[in-house]
Order: sequence, then C-alpha cells, then structure tokens
Amino acid sequence: MSRKTIVITGASDGIGAAAAKALAREQQHVVVVGRSREKTAAVAEQTGGEYFLADFADLDSVRNLASELLQRYEQIDVLANNAGAIFGKERQVTDDGHEMTFQVNYLAPFLLTRLLTDRLIRSKGTVINTSSVANRYFGHVDLDDLEEEKDYNPRKAYGDSKLEQILFTEEFDRRYRSHGATSTAFHPGVIGSSFSSAEGSAMRSLYQAPLVRRLLPTPEKGARTLLFLARGTPGEDYPTGKYFERCKVARPNKQAGDAALALGLWNRSVAMLDS
Repeated sequence: MSRKTIVITGASDGIGAAAAKALAREQQHVVVVGRSREKTAAVAEQTGGEYFLADFADLDSVRNLASELLQRYEQIDVLANNAGAIFGKERQVTDDGHEMTFQVNYLAPFLLTRLLTDRLIRSKGTVINTSSVANRYFGHVDLDDLEEEKDYNPRKAYGDSKLEQILFTEEFDRRYRSHGATSTAFHPGVIGSSFSSAEGSAMRSLYQAPLVRRLLPTPEKGARTLLFLARGTPGEDYPTGKYFERCKVARPNKQAGDAALALGLWNRSVAMLDS
C-alpha cells in the first residue's frame, strides 16, 4: 500500500483515534483533527503526525481548518469525516443559527469537504463519512425541516443527520467520481467509547452504563470498516458512493438512493452556507 495523507476528524477519541494509530503503525501520514487540544495532541504524539483543532459547532472554525489543511498539504488522499455526536432532549441552536445535531454531524463536514474538494480531485482522493445504522431506524429527511423545528426528537435528529451523510456521500460521488474523487459512508457499530458522554445526551444512560460498556465492542473493532476503506483503492477494492457495515455494502434507509432528494439536500446545504 502506497503512503497516503489521511485526515481524520473526531480523532481525539474513539474510532477516530483507533484508526489514526493503526494507520500510523503502517507508516501512513495521518493528520488528526479534534476539538480538545490536550486529547488531540496526545493522539498526534502517538501517531507521529500533525494535529489541528476545530469545533464543528462553529462554521468559522471549520473554514479555518480547511484553510490550514490547504496551506499545509499539497495532497489529501483520504478525508475521513468522523466527528459527530448525539445531543440532549432540548433542541439546541448554534451561533451560526443551525440545529446543533444537523450542523455538527452533517453541515460542518459538508462544508469542510466542499472547501477541500479541489484538492481531493487533484489528489484522486476519497471522502469517508462516518454514518450510523440510526439512519435506517430513525432517519427521515424532510428538505423543508432540515433544522428539526417540527417536534424535535434527539434520536430522529441524529438519524436524520446520519442519513443526510449518506445522501451527501451519494451526491458527492456522482458529481466527482469521473474527475477522480470518490466517497463512501459506513456504520462503525455501537462501540464502547466516550460517545454520548456529555451531560444531557439522549443516550448517555445507555452508553455510559458500566455493564453496557463492558459488553460493547472496542473502538479498535469499530474502526475496522474505516480502516478497510482508507487502506483500499476506491473503485477497485470496493464500490464507491455506497454505505458499508462490517466492510461490506449494506442496506441504508429507503430514502438513500433517491437522487432527487440527494440533489435537493446538496443545493439546500450550499444555499445555507453561501447566504
């Protein structure tokens, strides 16, 4: 496997950190991105690579991250949009004016990818979006309610954002595959990590229960599909524009594959960011 420059967001903990360490052991050039300076720097020290800080609840922070990455790296072979979270029972709005789950899990990664697209095309790179099986169980995208203003529910907001990532994956791949840039999405599994550990998180009681945490797979196991996609050659080792579970193409929400919906989401996202 040739040496790649691999940018992983949400790499200060969980599957992002596990993947970064595994890839660094294979002599890949790993760039870790996280919100916590202490935790992100610690992972970067273990991987021997650089690190950058970004808060996806702040779109200007994402813009600054993209600028730093473009200045620093002439080639980006893999962009792993792995940062994400599920939030509490009360609907939260960011300073940018967007529902928190929608922005952190979908709109911010969309923005980062859009800002890096030309570099990804030039590098023949690929985008890997960390989705979730919640896309299938809880997701239903309504283009007229992307901000979850109607009957907000944290599980639905999370499922919607993970389905939006899959629709984004499909549209990005459709637009840029012929130019050399590709994309995939995957479900890492329900793993034992600090995911949903924030006070007030809708699933804190489940994820943080000691018995449940002992039974959940490790972040290292959760990172396996991310590693499979990052190591492989898109279009040769696996098909692109697809959603994966356990390193295999899987069935997502029935709304996935709706080209008109994917295009509509893309256009609405661009309009939000350009307004």
